[in-house]
Amino acid sequence: MKLLVPITRANGTVRVPGSKSLTNRALVCAALAEGESELHDASDADDTRLMRNGLDQLGIAVRESGNTLRVAGKGGRLFAPRFPLPVGNAGTTFRFLLAIAALADGPVTLEGDERMAERPNEELLDALQTLGVDVRQHGSGARFTVAGGGVRGGAVRMSAVRSSQFLSAILMVAPCAEQDVVLQIEGPVSSRAYAEMTLDVMNQFGVAVEGSADGELRVRSGQHYRPSHFLVEPDVSSATYLWAAAAITGGQVTVRGTTLHSRQADSTFLEVMRKMGAHVEPCADGVRVTGKTPLQGVDVDMNGMPDAVPTVAVAALFAVGPTRIRNVAHLRHKESDRLEGFAGQVRKLGANVVVHEEGMEIHPAALHAADLSTLNDHRLAMSFALIGMKVPGVSIDNPSCVSKSFPGFWQEITALQG
Repeated sequence: MKLLVPITRANGTVRVPGSKSLTNRALVCAALAEGESELHDASDADDTRLMRNGLDQLGIAVRESGNTLRVAGKGGRLFAPRFPLPVGNAGTTFRFLLAIAALADGPVTLEGDERMAERPNEELLDALQTLGVDVRQHGSGARFTVAGGGVRGGAVRMSAVRSSQFLSAILMVAPCAEQDVVLQIEGPVSSRAYAEMTLDVMNQFGVAVEGSADGELRVRSGQHYRPSHFLVEPDVSSATYLWAAAAITGGQVTVRGTTLHSRQADSTFLEVMRKMGAHVEPCADGVRVTGKTPLQGVDVDMNGMPDAVPTVAVAALFAVGPTRIRNVAHLRHKESDRLEGFAGQVRKLGANVVVHEEGMEIHPAALHAADLSTLNDHRLAMSFALIGMKVPGVSIDNPSCVSKSFPGFWQEITALQG
């Protein structure tokens, strides 16, 4: 257990790693390009290391050179590895590798952990099979084998209600298909900004996608990814915890290199902080948040920024008036069920949280010391760290799980404590 230390105010200028989401998308596009790409300021998180390892086993060399990753793309020609590709509980890594494994010259097996076996993948499996990919699951576990040999292409109807990663995985492999790929989207796209991020990264590597995620997307066959020099933005999802620390404690925190107009979904978190009463402003170093306690409760639709939900929920514990977080049913399928998981743990502190099918309500209450479980979920661990800044006697288990997305989290939090 790690005992968290309360502080008077969180103050300072801090750094976050490169965006995990952008890094994994750029790694895939660079791997499928013909020639060497450079990814600058890429994420060094566990999930991106799993992606790099998977690409390496598929025959794509990824080398570190300072803060730059050099990716030797092979134009979609991948090799079947001798051993299963480990993907842990990294949903983006698993789903992206599952799709591009279809381009290998033989069978590819991917193996995840116990939680990955519980997360939804049926929509992606069905879409791949419709496009001519032979993929099967071994029993009920997180072990999947893709036969390899290529992607036929064609039209496919698919739902991205439970995860936009299904859509992104198909889109990125689509230019390598024998025929055009036409994606007919059924229902709303959860975390739509992540699908739009995928389209943006593909475009920067030279591939155009026609249509809109509102209905139909077409990727023309015969397009080729081009090598690129790609600058990875600072990870806004990681920055939310540091900005929230300022908002909760009445301090002032600047996150270097961030902007108000990031392509990342969680940049909208700053608008939520404004609504809760914090002051948000750009500055020479990045974006600065100044807390003005007490915060105010809000009613907010967070479908487009799901990773920031636990952060907002923690801020709501210290606000005046209730907070309602809506339209985030897809949080039940993350590294943990983040709705029930968050509520169950903070109730140990005396918090009043009501969980609904698609969201939750937080009613401020007096909090007290408790031992909290992170449920092996990096987002919960970093959010619970914020509670420990205000409430004495809070401990969490498995603090190292933050390395999944933000390996330097505890060092930066310590820097804010002076």
